[in-house]
Amino acid sequence: MNKIILVTGGTSGIGNAICTFLHHKGYTVYGTGRDLKQISGFPFSLIKMDVRNPQSIQDAIAEIIQKSKRIDIVINNAGIGITGPLEEIPLEEMKNNFDTNLFGPIEVIKAVLPQMRLQQSGLIINITSIAGYMGLPYRSIYSASKGALELVTEALRMEVAPFGIRVTNIAPGDFATNIASRRYHVPLEEKSAYRKSYDHILYMINKHVDKGSNPDDMAKVVYKLIQTSQPKIHYKVGSFLQKFSIVLKRILPDIIYEKMLIKHYKL
Repeated sequence: MNKIILVTGGTSGIGNAICTFLHHKGYTVYGTGRDLKQISGFPFSLIKMDVRNPQSIQDAIAEIIQKSKRIDIVINNAGIGITGPLEEIPLEEMKNNFDTNLFGPIEVIKAVLPQMRLQQSGLIINITSIAGYMGLPYRSIYSASKGALELVTEALRMEVAPFGIRVTNIAPGDFATNIASRRYHVPLEEKSAYRKSYDHILYMINKHVDKGSNPDDMAKVVYKLIQTSQPKIHYKVGSFLQKFSIVLKRILPDIIYEKMLIKHYKL
């Protein structure tokens, strides 16, 4: 059966790579974007959706069901970065990040569950982040929003299993995308008490993204996962050191792990 796949945030970066790869594998793929006026030339279908707007989500899901009669796989990929000293991040930017990275995916899930229950089948993949496994300096809100989605995945997985619905997540490390250009970052101010260390870490973050993996690698992992009958709860995709950092956090005393991060970031 030709599976119907929804990928939020399908116009760029990892989302676009996933949509394109799965389309060429023969799936019916619907990618989403907030503003499609200037977008054209994609091989897969695009639907307008703003994950911060519940009505926009409901409308997009209804359109897919009307066209394809079902939704087999949902990949919650839409997300946004945020950096800065916690003290200096405006509250509205914190809320916007959680609306995009956490509450948006939750609303997408709530919108598709009735259809998946009707089908007695479905797969939900939440794209989180390796940063969601640890509190990283100057990425507190990003780590928190992605970490929260990890826990939501764990709980939801148990709740919907009786309906034949599977839930999992993929936590990517650094990938070469344009996320830096769309990320909110607190401006570097001369008067800021954090200027020196924040400037250094912001440079490190952007450098790691520029040298990150090819987004097609994520698409290949997704393709392999959707063919798995019993997906695991968590998947990590990234460099050896990024994945190993999660292992170290699990086995090292908290203070030792914190000192390791402080040394790594030269704080």
